[in-house]
Amino acid sequence: MSQKFSPALRIGDLNDFIAPSQGCIVSLKGLKSNTAKPDKAEVSTAKKQSQLEPVKISLKDCLACSGCVTSAETVMLEKQSLDEFLSTINKGKAVIVSLSPQSRASLAVHFGISQLQVFKKLTSLFKSLGVKAIFDTSCSRDLTLVESCYEFISRYKQNQLVDDESSKLGLPMIASACPGWICYAEKQLGSFVLPYISTVKSPQQTVGAIIKHHACQDLGFRPEEVYHVTVMPCYDKKLEAARDDFVFYLESRENGDQSELNGIPEVDSVLTTGEVLELIQIKEVDFRSLEESPLDRLLTNVNEEGLLYGVRGSSGGYAETIFRYAAKTLFGRQIDGPLNFKNIRNSDFQEVALEVEGKTVLKFALCYGFRNLQNIVRKIKSGKCDYHFLEIMACPSGCLNGGGQIKPKPGQSPKELSQSLEIAYMENVLVADPFNNPIVRSLYDKWLEQPGSEKARKYMRTEYHPVEKSITSQLNW
Repeated sequence: MSQKFSPALRIGDLNDFIAPSQGCIVSLKGLKSNTAKPDKAEVSTAKKQSQLEPVKISLKDCLACSGCVTSAETVMLEKQSLDEFLSTINKGKAVIVSLSPQSRASLAVHFGISQLQVFKKLTSLFKSLGVKAIFDTSCSRDLTLVESCYEFISRYKQNQLVDDESSKLGLPMIASACPGWICYAEKQLGSFVLPYISTVKSPQQTVGAIIKHHACQDLGFRPEEVYHVTVMPCYDKKLEAARDDFVFYLESRENGDQSELNGIPEVDSVLTTGEVLELIQIKEVDFRSLEESPLDRLLTNVNEEGLLYGVRGSSGGYAETIFRYAAKTLFGRQIDGPLNFKNIRNSDFQEVALEVEGKTVLKFALCYGFRNLQNIVRKIKSGKCDYHFLEIMACPSGCLNGGGQIKPKPGQSPKELSQSLEIAYMENVLVADPFNNPIVRSLYDKWLEQPGSEKARKYMRTEYHPVEKSITSQLNW
């Protein structure tokens, strides 16, 4: 499997390679095995076809079973590629791009300019190609964080009502923003861990929901007219966008029914940071000298002075934000300044705790990388996990180190690049409370009503499902 996907996907299944001569799992899905011996002529014909035709499956197919996770050498990524992005623009679709702050930081370090300059230059580049608008997933992340805070408080209070420790469920609440972790949890861990995972959508899917269900009206488009592309640090995000859970259906204007032909994904395609760099190179753009265009403010965290703002935490700031909110809401403790995260085993496993009258009332952890992830899973399974919240990311060092990020330059070590990315991520970015974000407030006022409301649950929450072992998982590829 390509090294571009996260460790959780690469390590999760050992038998994950489908050679071009082998039948795909999709052709077997839902079919009973045929024990009758095929005719020799059929075998000969099938053999010839298998030698000539490569396996062709989509990322959505890769999520459908517990056989291979994905094999980038054979999985066709037409719907999630740079070529598809350029082709869609040429077809005249209303293309909207949402840019992640991790991708901005990666491009900023690569070109030696600021995140704000990257954002403005990308706005120029994309709009010159025909993109209608470019937004900022820092904004949708703030909305995700607000919903996550409310979900955590609800779980915490429910747990306090249960006296029997063995009957307590829902804690630790586990962040759901990492699709590599989610895919691994659904396929390998199943029902024992899924109830702990937050039901709040990731920032990628949240911005997709905002654009397709709400903001497209402000832009003058119908949902089916919009082609939404996100720029992400991680190849696993392509898997996330392909989930059936993130497709909605419009009623047919002719007969009023709901047809699968009308299925509209919240995110149509995902480009990695590296693919955007490839776009810049293909178009022979002198990126450093490219003019800077004004930012689209509808869904972008930029204030009146033109400065970007967001939360601390280069993998989304889930533990940091929820810890502060819970400390204040549940225990009246206002925490100013950076949280004191302490390394436990290594820099990819850190924890922070709040004590009240000598008792630990909140205990949160950052858990990055597959090895740390496995240790936590074992604790949860054995009932010995004493954390209230876990920010789990499949990649070591978190999202800034995603497989889709720009690689180190010649002579630059991965560690040096990682340190540069951490600095660039919050450089000239104002730290701001998501609850005070005027765009988030406006989205609740005009669309979602209030955090945790029925409408918010409809558009902001999702479910995760254990993937049953199938006949194909028994095959030794």
